[in-house]
Amino acid sequence: MPLDRLVLILVIVIAAAAATVWLGAVVAASVAFPAGTFLLIPAALVAYVVFRVVADRLGNRDDDRYDKMD
Repeated sequence: MPLDRLVLILVIVIAAAAATVWLGAVVAASVAFPAGTFLLIPAALVAYVVFRVVADRLGNRDDDRYDKMD
């Protein structure tokens, strides 16, 4: 990968992260949330990802290596 493309990707990622933090700060400042609400959203996202991974592992027959053991 050329260096200029890598630098461009890094600049875009850093700008997107800064915009996300800024937008989150604006939204948080405009609405009064209880302290636990801020922890509820990331916890729900992590729980959703874990649920999807477990559901994919249980439902995927091609990924089940124990069925092929004799």
